[in-house]
Amino acid sequence: MAERKRPSIREVALMADVSVATVSNVLGGRKMVTPTLAARVNEAVKALGYQADRAASQLRSGRARVIAVLVPSLDNPFFTSIIAGIEQAVQSEGYDIIVASSNNDGETERKRLSALLSWRPAGVMILPVDDRFAALEMLEASESPFVVVDRLPLRLRADTVAVDNQHAAILACNHLVALGHRDVLVVASTLKLANIRARISGIRRAFRQANLPEPKIVEAGLSLETASSQLAGWLATNERPTGIIALTNFTTIGVIASLNQLGLRIPDDVSLVGFDDYVWMQAATPTITAIRQPVEQLGAQAWACLRERIEDGRTELRTLRLHCTLQVRGSTARVGKSHRPITVNNS
Repeated sequence: MAERKRPSIREVALMADVSVATVSNVLGGRKMVTPTLAARVNEAVKALGYQADRAASQLRSGRARVIAVLVPSLDNPFFTSIIAGIEQAVQSEGYDIIVASSNNDGETERKRLSALLSWRPAGVMILPVDDRFAALEMLEASESPFVVVDRLPLRLRADTVAVDNQHAAILACNHLVALGHRDVLVVASTLKLANIRARISGIRRAFRQANLPEPKIVEAGLSLETASSQLAGWLATNERPTGIIALTNFTTIGVIASLNQLGLRIPDDVSLVGFDDYVWMQAATPTITAIRQPVEQLGAQAWACLRERIEDGRTELRTLRLHCTLQVRGSTARVGKSHRPITVNNS
């Protein structure tokens, strides 16, 4: 079966009834084009499935090969740390990277991926926005080699690289249980993500094995502001736990902010285990006990997996799960005999 010819910029111009220069101006944003003409060009681009071949000029100039990386957000230091790890890995082997953010939105994810694919990259690394993975169909249709990193929707048939989320959560849970904590609150970002649900599953499993009741769970949202507000409200209206496990870096900061707002001390009043391990956690007072994800390894292993598919033509799917470690510091302590009541300052 003959390969379908890629639509050309001339075909777009013909369908839109404009010049090739006008199409180029609309797609490149180099000159102002009337809204009517721009709408006709965009409709033709969509109808034909046209993608500008920006890679052609790169190949002619002999520039380095390109890997596209799409992450949910550039505000989250976890994602930018992964990007740094990927960049370090690919540059040592003669590749460059181009990076885009989905802004935690499925439709934006599709648009950003389309823009990245227009460069005809050698391969793609993607951290999906959510379990729906709205961009998957487009990614598969592009026939570009790709690897899915960190956030893995269920029943996904693709090369995947992530941490063992259940094991990581069990480490946090077992640490608090060993210190005598029985009333534990779990602070999640959102249960719409499979990796967060896996962490909660691990915690529940650890509590069952210890013959303890299930911990309470609060969804605190994806931003620091939301996490702080949600948690402060919950703590002010519910019985205080002796320990808290925060399942993301933003929820970790949100827990600290909320406890400070309520005048609660860590670990005297509440012990805290955070997720992700950053330099500030070692500089905070007290220092923060945290689950450390092997971020550099995630980037390096994702690249190794993608490189095999690009260069060796590997066909079997690769599934890699990396182990996290627990960094024990000053924010966790053995349960005391008494706890101070919460006092809320409404002034």
